[in-house]
Amino acid sequence: MELSAIEKGKEKLRVVVRGETHTMLNLIRENTWKAGARQSSYIIQHPYISQPEIIVRSKNPSKTLRDSAQMVIDDSRDFSVAFKRAMKK
Repeated sequence: MELSAIEKGKEKLRVVVRGETHTMLNLIRENTWKAGARQSSYIIQHPYISQPEIIVRSKNPSKTLRDSAQMVIDDSRDFSVAFKRAMKK
C-alpha cells in the first residue's frame, strides 16, 4: 500500500491509496464516519487504469484518518482474540 496526499486543505483531505481495493477503502471510510468525519467517501474511477482515492472532510481530516486507521487495528486485534478463544472451545 502506498499513500499520496493529492489535496490537503484545512478541512479536506484527498489521498490516493495505491494497491488497495474496495475492501480496505470501505473499512477506512466506515471508520472515518465513526471518528467524526462530516464527509467520507472513496472513488475508483476505473477498476483497471486508475488508483482509488479517499476523501475526508472534518475539522481535522488528518487526525480523522489516523483515528480511523487505529480503529481498524483495534478491531482486528479484538477479532483475533475472540477467534482464538472460539477455536479453543
